[in-house]
This record gives sequence, C-alpha cells and structure tokens, in this order.
Amino acid sequence: MRKTAEEIFLAGVKQVLPDTLIQSQLQVERGRLTIAGRPIPPFRSLFLLAAGKAAALMAGTAEEILGDLITDGLVLTKYGHGLSLQRLPLIEAGHPLPDAAGVGATHRMLEIVRKAEANDLVICLLSGGASSLMADLPEGASLADLTMANELLVKSGADIRTINCVRKHLSSVKGGRLAAAATPARVVSLILSDVVGDDPGVIASGPTSPDESSYADALDAIARIGLEDRFPPSLLVYLQRGSEGLLPETPKPGDPLFGKVDNLVIGNNLLALEGAADKATQLGFETRIITDRLQGELTDVADFILRAIGEHRLPAPNEPLCLLFGGEPTLRVRGSGLGGRNQHLALHLATKIKHLAGTTILCAGTDGTDGPTEAAGAVVDGRTLSDAWRNGMDAMDHLSRYDAYHFFQQTGGHILTGSTRTNVMDMVVVLIQK
Repeated sequence: MRKTAEEIFLAGVKQVLPDTLIQSQLQVERGRLTIAGRPIPPFRSLFLLAAGKAAALMAGTAEEILGDLITDGLVLTKYGHGLSLQRLPLIEAGHPLPDAAGVGATHRMLEIVRKAEANDLVICLLSGGASSLMADLPEGASLADLTMANELLVKSGADIRTINCVRKHLSSVKGGRLAAAATPARVVSLILSDVVGDDPGVIASGPTSPDESSYADALDAIARIGLEDRFPPSLLVYLQRGSEGLLPETPKPGDPLFGKVDNLVIGNNLLALEGAADKATQLGFETRIITDRLQGELTDVADFILRAIGEHRLPAPNEPLCLLFGGEPTLRVRGSGLGGRNQHLALHLATKIKHLAGTTILCAGTDGTDGPTEAAGAVVDGRTLSDAWRNGMDAMDHLSRYDAYHFFQQTGGHILTGSTRTNVMDMVVVLIQK
C-alpha cells in the first residue's frame, strides 16, 4: 500500500508537469502567437523571463514553441532544478534562502525588461520558489541581512501571504514592480500556483500583479509573528522609511500600468489532485478529493485529516478507499533537527494511527523537495511506530527535535522523487482498506 500511495502521488505530479501546461497555452501558427487562446497583437521584440522551481521546464518548452521569436531573456531556478536550454541563459540560485547568484540574476532580469518598449512583449513564466530566488537588496542592507530575514520568516510558522507581504516591500521586483519595470510593454505571465486560492498577487510574491499591502502592513506582520527583536535592523529601518512615505509604494490595483498586463494561472493543486484521483480510481479505489485548501498550523491540519479518516472509515467501505488532500500547512520550527513540513506531518500522523490497521498516509511536496532535504516527504502506516520502536527509534523524540528526516532515514518511508520541475504545493494521499 505504501508503493500504491506513491504511485497515486506521482500521477498527480505528472498532471501538472510544466511542459504539458505550457504546450496547452502557447501556440505559434504562421508566425502569429496565441496565448491561452487569445491572439497577441504584432510585436517588435519578445523578452522571455522564467523564475521558480518549475522555471527550467517551463522555459525549455516555451523555447521550442517560440523559437526565433525570442529576442532576449533569462531563466532562474533552484540549484539542481536546471535543464540544458537552447536559447536562454539559465542561472541556478539559493532556495529557500537567497544568495548572491539570485541577486545577480534578478539584477539581470530587471535590465532585460527595462529594454522593452511600447510595441514589445514580455512573457513571464512564474512558479513557486521565485520569491526566494528573485532576490535583491534594499538600500543599506547586506546579503546576510536578507538571508537572515528569509530564514526567520520561513521558520516562523507564518502563512505564505504574510511572508510575501514582507518580501514584496524589501524588493524592487516583487509586488508588481517587475511589471512596472517593463512598462510600457505588454506583459503576459503564465503562472503555476503554489498557494492556496491561486492568488497571482501572492504566488512568487506577485512580480507582475497589483499589490494590496503596504510597508506598514509588512511592519505589522513582523511584529505579529514575533520577529521584531530579531529582524535585521537595516531592513526594519528600510520598511519604516517606506511606511513614512519616504520610499515609493508597490503599484496598487487600478494602476494604469496593469492595463497591459495579464496574469494567467495555468496549473494548480486541484489539477494535481484530479490526476491522482484518476489513478486511484484506475487502481480500484473508491476515491474522494476532500480539499485542495489545506492550510494553517500543522497540528490543526493533522486533526482535520484524522477527522476525515474517521468519518470515512465508518461504515467500512465496500472497496478500498482513497482520500486526497492538497494545500500547504505551516510549521513553526523550534528544534535543531532536519526535515520539512511533509516529513513532520507524516511522522505526527504516524503517532495517531499506530493502532489503526489498514490505513496508509503519504505526505509529500509536488516539487520533490521537502524543507532543506532531498526527500519529497514520507509515507507511514499503522506499523510505522512499532517497527521503529523495535529498532530503537523514538518517534516522539524526533518530533520534539523537529528531526523527522533522520527518523525516516533510519526506519524507511522517505519519498524520493528527485526534482520534479513542477510545484503546486503539497499532497496527502490516504489509503484505507477494510
């Protein structure tokens, strides 16, 4: 059943691979470009930018379709997620913590779009991870400051909307500012969503989307999640200057610059769940998609999953049952161990189903990486804890130290896919046998 759960998960990932999605959105016939079924007016130059964990495969497919129409561009992705491209330079950079490679690539992206004129076209291919990868330094700040800020935010347990509110106001590219830099050109962004609700203003920190938040909101967010005393002083000073009106705000809804900007979400978590559901049904499971909007503190998410399991176990199904969940819980890391939210969630759930025969749970990230590890997540069942105990492994100790990675490394259960080159948040696959 563990192998079956992984097979179902991988079918979901396959449904949102960027090459298929890009092929469905970009068409060129007789030199005329159509995007998402909409004819694009003639243009002089085409600039193609891609950023995020899925950027390489998105850009490679776009290269094949657009060919000589491409004038210039750049692709930015996470270390280990790159591919050989034919036309565009590709840079790998730090994620989830920004680094100098990301800063340099972001600077080059801004230089490229600033060359665009009124009769030019800028296509942006955006996916999750771009918030960290598209890194730039506010005035007076160092790379060490920016790295520290991102680490504090990522480990705070705050939701992605809150985190990206802060990121937007420490950047000259996020929060609609990439679109502003491309003005007066036409901008079309094809977006792979890694946020609950698929809001283009949150995905990748919305580089081509209007921003409803402010510098004051960013300062409030830092205070609300308890980081005010630890946040780099140079960045707090910068945000304070912005809140006092001494720095230009991010462009807001209604700004005329967005009159020539289209943000199109072409893939999301629900699409992946539907692919997984099709596979589960083919394998003989009665299949139900419970939600694509898992969010909130990890233990609350676990309780929701456990309630759903309880409700669907009784009465016993006539055939094996598959329950599917998608989204992205938050985890506030308090220990010094290694892992990610999916491994931690799987281990936490293992402690709750230790007497529940016939239940298997897989928790994994569709991007193939969970936290700063090579694992996508983990799969557990009612035997996980007893098997670990016989081998001298204490699950509760590993949970308390936020060290799920080493638990699964020693006991088995890791889901190892390598980079999938896509990213639509996380999936949980629950299999129930009579």
